[in-house]
Amino acid sequence: MTAPPRLLLSDSARTRLGERLAAQAVPVSLEEAERGAPFDAAFVSRDVTGLSTKHEVQPGTARFYDAMRAQAALRWVHVHSAGADRPVYVELRARGVQVTTSAGTNAAVVAQTALAGVLALARRFPELLAAQRERRWASLMGTGLPRDLAGQTAVVVGWGAIGQQIGAWLGMLGLHVVAVRRERAQTEGCAECVAYGDLPAVLPRADWLVLACPLTERTRGLVDAAALAHLPAGAHLINVARGEVVDEPALIAALRTGRLAGAYLDVFAHEPLPPDSPLWRLPGVIATPHSAGFSDGNAARVEALFLDNLARWRAGQPLRNPALA
Repeated sequence: MTAPPRLLLSDSARTRLGERLAAQAVPVSLEEAERGAPFDAAFVSRDVTGLSTKHEVQPGTARFYDAMRAQAALRWVHVHSAGADRPVYVELRARGVQVTTSAGTNAAVVAQTALAGVLALARRFPELLAAQRERRWASLMGTGLPRDLAGQTAVVVGWGAIGQQIGAWLGMLGLHVVAVRRERAQTEGCAECVAYGDLPAVLPRADWLVLACPLTERTRGLVDAAALAHLPAGAHLINVARGEVVDEPALIAALRTGRLAGAYLDVFAHEPLPPDSPLWRLPGVIATPHSAGFSDGNAARVEALFLDNLARWRAGQPLRNPALA
């Protein structure tokens, strides 16, 4: 590509990128795009999506999405998130637009959050915080003491950057880590590796089922009632993947019966999580608003990846992080 591409991006992203963008692309504002200005590429930064979710899109985000849908010349979109499973990205890919993600930029932060979930549940923080709210001194003594993490087994579903970091830290804590990935081949960092098809065979050993996989046709509904039934009584679930990986009614049932001792959930079947969802109130559940990857350093990492991909795109080179099917 010789002439700099015309790039749709937010005013905020344009200001942040400044001179780094000037030689690479011709910026196109949303207002210009809505007036008919053509553009070849788009950068969907965090400020574009704002408080929008996959299921509830805010007006400002909808305008940006509609501009991309309406642009026949659009050939490439880079998104700030690790996944590209929102309907607009699926639609664009179906018509031949290349979509790349920012997978890996927040991997350490998401892994830290998942580890925090493991530690909070292992140390009974939901129970302790409930006692604190009641101003009740409830020390963890007597029967039912928290189990040592060392010697327990964690099954980590998804062995990308996030899953590998989670696995490394859990291994340091003395857990036996089983990695579930597309291929069974042994890989560095896990004591044991299996393919997705082997998941039912390893679930009976899982004290911790940690979900860090992308949402694909293979992983949608992967953790259903049958999978949950394979877990040993007293197991815990950690989900920093996507809500649709889990059958949510089956999860709620397993938590209510006590088969699952607890769960840390950052993602849900519908977001925002409806106020009447039992997951807000069930004991042993920590629910957070899809914020596992948020940190003050993430925007800079996303922008660096985007600019690298922009240079690659102009040079006709393969792009990093193409969206998974």
